[in-house]
Amino acid sequence: MKVVERIKKPIYQEMELFEEKFTQSMYSKVALLNRITHFIVNRKGKQMRPMFVFLVAKLLGEGKVNERTYRGAAVIELIHTATLVHDDVVDDSNKRRGFFSINALWKNKIAVLVGDYLLSKGLLLSIENEDFDLLKIISVAVREMSQGELLQIEKARNLDITEEVYYEIIRQKTATLLAACCAIGAQAIDAPAKEVEKMHRFGEILGMAFQIKDDLFDYGEQKIGKPTGIDIKDQKMTLPLIYTLNVVSKAEKRAMTNIIKNHNKDKKKILQLIVLVKEKGGFDFAISKMEAYRKEALELLFEFPKNQYRDALELMLNYVIERKI
Repeated sequence: MKVVERIKKPIYQEMELFEEKFTQSMYSKVALLNRITHFIVNRKGKQMRPMFVFLVAKLLGEGKVNERTYRGAAVIELIHTATLVHDDVVDDSNKRRGFFSINALWKNKIAVLVGDYLLSKGLLLSIENEDFDLLKIISVAVREMSQGELLQIEKARNLDITEEVYYEIIRQKTATLLAACCAIGAQAIDAPAKEVEKMHRFGEILGMAFQIKDDLFDYGEQKIGKPTGIDIKDQKMTLPLIYTLNVVSKAEKRAMTNIIKNHNKDKKKILQLIVLVKEKGGFDFAISKMEAYRKEALELLFEFPKNQYRDALELMLNYVIERKI
């Protein structure tokens, strides 16, 4: 059995019902919108975010979920999908998960409007059911994600991202949404505030580890094979690179900065940079930070009683760190 299927096993029925409810939540009287949302539903990914909502809800709710749990999962997925549609427009990206993106098939104007529609559907789903507590959690996450993206753009221009700023960027950009998933799973079943906060922290730490893992793919981790150097081409300052820039000599730092700024399309020079990052310990440093986050997340998780839901969340955490893509 694949890892994702093993994670999904304790919430299989909930995920089946969720898919029906999620499809219904996107319905519109406009045929074009329905065509596009049907396309979105049919090319769905692993659905990690709703899985977090249900696993946390069942962990804290003694195996039970309620209608608020389904709405919380739907709101997360609607707003997450809206941000992805908008991201593809911002990044001028024509592919998402191997499929053509909305903007590639229907152009930017329609993609932006579809993103706006999904966002409004998510907001209204919460408002109409008076789930204001859930709406607050997701709204804070969306604000943080936007700020994180803008902070990264601002800092990337000067290549002056410190390790602390990097952690703040990935916390906002990536970790806040996973934190919101886990917090909503707890809040939807009216768990005590302390448990909601604990699960929010668990999701945040897991999200930090998730993003560092993504950074490592750029350097061709042994299991993955060839380095891609995509982040370097895009002048994205990732943890292995930031660490290396801080430990090399001034001359080496100048040479590295020159490659990032002026030769980021030169495959040979990018490869030289990747080799230097590995030689100077940047790659290993990032792995050690990722493992520290895993340890912290597990310590938090193990404060809850052992059962199939906790086991599935542990499996999810390990999957995030050990995944090959």
